[in-house]
Amino acid sequence: MKKIFVASALAIASLSVSPMFAAPAAAQARSTAVADVRVAAAKSNAFTTASQQIQTTYKAQIDQQESRGQTLQAELNVLVAKYNEEAKKTPQNQAALQAAAKAVQDKRQSASEELGRIGAPVDLAIAYVEDQISVRMNEAIKAAMTAKKVDLLLNPDAVLARETNVDITDAVVTELNRILPNVTITPPAGYQPGQLVQQRNQQLMDAARAQQGTAAPAAPPANGSQPTTR
Repeated sequence: MKKIFVASALAIASLSVSPMFAAPAAAQARSTAVADVRVAAAKSNAFTTASQQIQTTYKAQIDQQESRGQTLQAELNVLVAKYNEEAKKTPQNQAALQAAAKAVQDKRQSASEELGRIGAPVDLAIAYVEDQISVRMNEAIKAAMTAKKVDLLLNPDAVLARETNVDITDAVVTELNRILPNVTITPPAGYQPGQLVQQRNQQLMDAARAQQGTAAPAAPPANGSQPTTR
């Protein structure tokens, strides 16, 4: 189950950070830094605590998924062994070989679907935790940039070489812990993964459109003359 949470934390990345945003106004020094937002999210108090709560709250589903997964894997191993036996025969019986291959494929698919149904409540809770962290990540990044007087932040994957002192991931964690000390693991009714991020993005887009509409001057008449009244 720990692997699920690690993978989940690493998957948080692109949803949480906008491609571009203005540098903090308080930053005076012209400096560049790197930060791994996936690591920051995984190290945050909110995610760590929520992960522990999920493992406690959904223990029945987690244990059932693990136990059933072992059973299904054993059943799959039997089918794989039968396929291997057919494949070794000389001459091969193509009909039997194809049937054995299909049995393996069908078993894998049905096992995946069954385990997915068992773990669905856990996956939804994890997604909701990720979503809550994602909508506050930009805020934490900007605060960390202000604190460290950084006006250009890069993803470590985009950097060829760097000194260790340019990594402000821990500063992002600090700000995230301050801004979002905890999250809830119980999704509201009707919640869909990524819903909070989508809503936040829509709010930002609506605000940007409203600002552009307010700032845009009224267009003059096409012929350049003032309108007449009667």
